[in-house]
Amino acid sequence: MQNNTYTVGQVNRYIAGMFADDLLLKRISVKGEVGTCTYTSQGHVYFSLKDNDSQISAVIWRSRTVSGLKFKLETGMKVVVTGNVEVYERDGRYQIIATEIIKEGLGDIYERFEALKKKLEELGMFDKDAKRPIPRYVKTLGVVTAPTGAAVRDIIDISKRRNPGIQIVLYPSLVQGKDAPANIIEGINALEAYGVDVIIVGRGGGSMEDLWCFNDEALAHTIFNCAVPVISAVGHETDFTIADFVADLRAPTPSAAAELAVTDISLEIRRLNDYGKRLENTISHRIDWYRERVKTYVNQIRVHSPEYRINEQRNRLASLNDRMNAIINLKIADKKAKLPTFAEQLDSRMQRKLADYKTKVSLYAKGLHALSPLNKLGGGYVYATAGGKGLKSVKDVNVGSDVTLNLKDGTLDAKITGIREE
Repeated sequence: MQNNTYTVGQVNRYIAGMFADDLLLKRISVKGEVGTCTYTSQGHVYFSLKDNDSQISAVIWRSRTVSGLKFKLETGMKVVVTGNVEVYERDGRYQIIATEIIKEGLGDIYERFEALKKKLEELGMFDKDAKRPIPRYVKTLGVVTAPTGAAVRDIIDISKRRNPGIQIVLYPSLVQGKDAPANIIEGINALEAYGVDVIIVGRGGGSMEDLWCFNDEALAHTIFNCAVPVISAVGHETDFTIADFVADLRAPTPSAAAELAVTDISLEIRRLNDYGKRLENTISHRIDWYRERVKTYVNQIRVHSPEYRINEQRNRLASLNDRMNAIINLKIADKKAKLPTFAEQLDSRMQRKLADYKTKVSLYAKGLHALSPLNKLGGGYVYATAGGKGLKSVKDVNVGSDVTLNLKDGTLDAKITGIREE
């Protein structure tokens, strides 16, 4: 028993899931009479939809009131509400979340619109690949619209303001009623034959009935097959027609169509001036860059040239020669500065040496004098020689040998007449 017990929230979430999975309750259209109706300060609209048998709650959120509600919703009004049926879990009740509300009298028209839209879509007339690009610079602009009214004035004023030199070719056409589709087709064909660059087809705002001529199938085929790009500008931003879907570009208003078709020349001129300045700066910077590179190459060539190297070596030799001369001059100057002192020192040393030598010579002289045979001879001694040799023994001579007697004051020549040994 416990396993079959659920919370209220679980039950409501389960029911909400069932509603979400039911494809029949998605994008469903329900017709009925508006019961109570409340506009909130946030922009939401809460109301009830009823018939003779029952009623259902409904709401259209503020985000959908602009595109999905094109009139003021009032009690008692007969409407067709399109949207999703969902469960509001907090209160456990279901309601229609409306995405679009139309008056019941327009139901058949809306169904025809949806049927034609589906048919043309299946033919590939809405494919993006089939859309022709709008030329960036339009010289001749074709316009198919009513010759009077705000739409044509806005197109002409905005186009001339954006490009004073543009040529505008206007094909005055009916833009409302049963004859309007054929008239618009004639205008497109005529402007295509004239050779315009772009064609704007459109009119100002109005009710769905007023704009119905732009939901014509023949007009859709003419726009699709036109060799010139076509811009559809029908009604206001919230209005959509078959012409919008099949055209190469859809504009929310005629004024916006002129802005999309005609390039603002002043902006282009400013852009070109900016490009010119940027190009000039780029070229100037590039020239400066190449000039610096040329200077670098010239310096490299000059550095590696034989003439530069010879001059460099010549300068180096001159510098070394100057340095050598300077060093030599410094050496000479230093020597010259030291020479007097050295001479004085040398002279002093020589004087001392001479004095020492004089003293030694004097001593040697005295010693020699004391040892001199002459000095001894002065005491009565005789120095005898024979054959140039001094006689030291009687055995050095024989009887009859010639001898020389050296006295203090001279020599005597003698002959040995006898020898006596001691």
